[in-house]
Amino acid sequence: MRAWSSRVCLTVAALFLLLLTAVPAHAAPTASAGTPGGTPAGLPAGPRAEAPTGAAADLSAPGPHAVGYSDVNVSASGRSFSARVYYPAVSAGGNTAVAAGRFPVVSFGHGFFQGIGKYASLGRHWASWGMITIMPASQGGLFPSHSAFADDLNAALTWMVQQDTAAGSRFGTHVRTDRLALSGHSMGGGASVLAAARNPGVRTVTNLAAAETNPSARAAAATTRVPMQLVAGSRDTVAGPSGHQIPIYEAKPAPKQLRTIVGGFHCGFTDSGGLGCDSGSIGRAVQQSITKRVTTSWLLYHLADDGGQYDAVWGAAARTDPAVQFLGVE
Repeated sequence: MRAWSSRVCLTVAALFLLLLTAVPAHAAPTASAGTPGGTPAGLPAGPRAEAPTGAAADLSAPGPHAVGYSDVNVSASGRSFSARVYYPAVSAGGNTAVAAGRFPVVSFGHGFFQGIGKYASLGRHWASWGMITIMPASQGGLFPSHSAFADDLNAALTWMVQQDTAAGSRFGTHVRTDRLALSGHSMGGGASVLAAARNPGVRTVTNLAAAETNPSARAAAATTRVPMQLVAGSRDTVAGPSGHQIPIYEAKPAPKQLRTIVGGFHCGFTDSGGLGCDSGSIGRAVQQSITKRVTTSWLLYHLADDGGQYDAVWGAAARTDPAVQFLGVE
């Protein structure tokens, strides 16, 4: 029985790694100029919420908002799937009222064979800082379609925008429709790059251990002009920087940055481990604290127009952070 269990574990682990096959790095194209704090061409001014003030705050700690959540059925752009939404709320809990104001939206893609519950802490964290975060539960099987997952991430954004004016929606008049972002972990990170290349309404991307996909996330990055932040772990042995995040970074025109957490590992971005997981030289709690700090400053800067985050995103604080290696072109 023990031998049979071992063979099953090895088989599933092999499938896991097969879908995250590394690709060799490529030479970087000439970077183009960009303005990370500006409005991408074609985006309307749109309704605004009062921007959070997080420059002097500890962005690894929860923000000023209580967090609500709601399990929803998304139907938009020809796509249908279930998802969970975390949002700034009047009081914490399921299906509570949304807090006053309009809030940006982040669509987040889970990793291969990972449930969206493994990213609950990050969804709650971003919501506490004023970001509506929607996590599609689609493409969760052994043979996911990366292209379809990218379409689902964009459909989730479209659905959230529709909710701003939908009769009876709890999110009515609460969505900042001109401040949309994409994110994800591993497979979902790669899918977020594919989605950004297809969606001119997206303002920015931040992702975690983004993996190369089929079709290629690296090729999609080469056509993506919005600011992109790639967060990696230096000890990632599943979808490590050399075969995944670095090629995507090198293909991407500026503005772009690669933030590598020293000692970070692939499964350190999830709330718990599982079959096929690796380990790093720092603990999961430490890595998640760093991840929350780095990604929240990026989202506040690009989605909430919080110029006070510049130092944490592009300035000396970012470039000399002992916990996170910096590579970027502003």
